[in-house]
Amino acid sequence: MPSQPSPPPVLDVPADLVAPVFDRRRAWLVTALIVTFMIINFADKSVLGLAADPIMDELGISHSAYGLISSSYSILFSLSGLVVGFFSARVSSRVLLFVMCLVWGLAQLPVLIVTAVPALVVGRVLLGAAEGPATPMSMHALYKWFPVGRRGLPSALQISGAALGTLIAAPVVTWLITQFGWRSAFAALAVTSLVWSAVWWFVGRDGPYDQPAVRVPAKTGRPVRVPAETEGPVREPAETEGSVRVPYRRLLLSGTVIGSVTSAFGASWAMALSQAWLPSYLKNELAMSPGTAAAVLSAVSALSFVLLLSLSPAVDRLTRRGVSLRLSGGVPQGVAVACAGVAMAVFPFVGPLPVRLALIAVAFAVHSIAFPLHYMTAAAVVPASQRGALFGIVAATGTLPGLLAPSLTGRLLDTAPSAGAGYTQSFALAAVVMITCGAVAVCCIRPARDAARLGALRDRPEPVSPDPVR
Repeated sequence: MPSQPSPPPVLDVPADLVAPVFDRRRAWLVTALIVTFMIINFADKSVLGLAADPIMDELGISHSAYGLISSSYSILFSLSGLVVGFFSARVSSRVLLFVMCLVWGLAQLPVLIVTAVPALVVGRVLLGAAEGPATPMSMHALYKWFPVGRRGLPSALQISGAALGTLIAAPVVTWLITQFGWRSAFAALAVTSLVWSAVWWFVGRDGPYDQPAVRVPAKTGRPVRVPAETEGPVREPAETEGSVRVPYRRLLLSGTVIGSVTSAFGASWAMALSQAWLPSYLKNELAMSPGTAAAVLSAVSALSFVLLLSLSPAVDRLTRRGVSLRLSGGVPQGVAVACAGVAMAVFPFVGPLPVRLALIAVAFAVHSIAFPLHYMTAAAVVPASQRGALFGIVAATGTLPGLLAPSLTGRLLDTAPSAGAGYTQSFALAAVVMITCGAVAVCCIRPARDAARLGALRDRPEPVSPDPVR
């Protein structure tokens, strides 16, 4: 399909608009903290899967019951992401991230006090409610520190926190479980969350890229505040005129947002399976020891990390060179999810273990590039004042597989003739979902067309920053 034309360059730039100053040091400090935030986030998510076998053995629960416990994490996950997204325009990102991580630590405590299924469920429901807004709100906080054209690498680093969380958590949490029992892993994550909250409260700040730019009139020389939507050295849908606002119904029904949500849905299905059931599959179906299974999970996460750090900066470079965002961001995310789906369908039937492990890596790692890219494509059609809310909506709908995939897999494992057959059915279902979602994303994501239709992207004067980098 032909690519969408890039917007024409803007001429006749007024000299009296001053863009926000890009504070490189502070921006990358905040990025490092947010990456750490995401590492903790995904370690929290994966701990239950890593402790699945000892928990099921100690509490005497079935695969279906464990699947329901795992899915309970997502009961409030999507709803909280949606609600907090609408508050993000009124509440500081510093406060939002502090409260979220503080609650993560508290959510690990119930199972340390009472070792029972209800305590596990309460802790997971509370954790899911607090982690639902984590990815969209931390991405929103990150966007406040970087102008358009500089967001690819920090976005990739933020999403790579998922890969690093599993890469680091798999061996460390497995070691804690093996040496000190599965409760020790929950206790360690509680302490880590509380420590990060304290550090963020004193160090974290909101960036300048959602604040008004400064106009310096030629006669007086005194700065005058202008709407935030006019700021920024690069064109962005959010930064047009102070009154620009697009009805959410129109945003949500645009092909780009639908395609972005769909690609996230397919990628999230694989991620939910990876966190809830892949450790158990490696240990029980492939007869791996806990240490070997942890090493495989770390290798899968390492592949995700490499892909994320390689692709997203390349998208930035292509965008600055005039390549349409559809070709640089929309098509790659759809193709990645579909390819991971094909590998998901094939690997249960492959005999040689090295080949099967390679396909497992593709199935559970390649889809990860859809996560930063679907935020970038969705952001291309939304004003900045509505970006946090839209990110919350996108996350709420795109992460619904966390509620569906673990419980469906548990039910298949209990009803299939054997556990192996149940896993095969589960992976086949995941493959159908992922291939379909990837195809929809490739067909629907057209940022330039949808931005023009929504009126969110207009020609405007670009402010000039006399000191663009500090």
